[in-house]
Amino acid sequence: MKVLITGSNGLLGQKLLHKLRVDDAIILIATSKGENRVSEKNGYTYFDLDITNKDAVAQLIASEKPQVIINTAAMTNVDLCEEKKEACDTLNVDVVQYLADACEKIDSHLIHISTDFIFDGQDGPYTEEDEPNPLSYYGLSKLKSENILKQSNCNWTILRTIIVFGVGENLSKSNIVLWAKGALAKCEPLNIIDDQFRAPTLAEDLADACILAARKKAYGIFNTSGKDIMSIYEIVERIAKHYGNTTENLNKISTATLNQTAGRPPKTGFILDKARKILGYNPHSFEECLTIIDKQLEN
Repeated sequence: MKVLITGSNGLLGQKLLHKLRVDDAIILIATSKGENRVSEKNGYTYFDLDITNKDAVAQLIASEKPQVIINTAAMTNVDLCEEKKEACDTLNVDVVQYLADACEKIDSHLIHISTDFIFDGQDGPYTEEDEPNPLSYYGLSKLKSENILKQSNCNWTILRTIIVFGVGENLSKSNIVLWAKGALAKCEPLNIIDDQFRAPTLAEDLADACILAARKKAYGIFNTSGKDIMSIYEIVERIAKHYGNTTENLNKISTATLNQTAGRPPKTGFILDKARKILGYNPHSFEECLTIIDKQLEN
């Protein structure tokens, strides 16, 4: 099976690259903008691809003819999406149309990542059938991308996920677990919101969901997040306990005090039953995720 990854320099893209490059049954193509930032260069072919260039996307997919495309490229900074709506639409919406169009021509299977932010957070945790109502432009852009696939004639899978975290190399941004681990180690006072609830997702678990969807040619929408739903405060608290840091420096604050540019859903989280049953998705507990991260940081 020939698989093409977009955004291979990102966290999820790197996890997919490492898992698939050692599989003898996979011919792997990795793409990202600019140079390849992954130090392991064996087991795949890398292309510098500006995914916002419609012609370049169409040309590469037509020439390589991958049977599966896993789209991990996205603009995920929620407040930046609110401020730069056009740039957000370019990467989160237009690109999905380019990929869907290219997939239709060669009968390829497109796996696309979406988000809990398509919901308003009034009635979480959510199933795949619940009605979206995004509070932010980021959430709206992801909902638009879902609708593009629903209206397309290509084979598609949408994997909705929540706060992806993990260890990567040369990443352009940090994630909540690595940030909290570093901040807690300094024993400085931390103000953490306690009125937003999420189910954070280990990047390896989401990569496994992508691969399961590819192998099973699973069609439709699947919730693929972590299994533990907790407040942002509890996430940081559990990280502190795992590493033996004091929690005395943690201060609970409300979302309202932050004056964030974009709206956030108060409580999301996902019901994972469909992904468990159809994909065989089985995410780690949060503490298991932290242990996995420990081993990676040691290496």
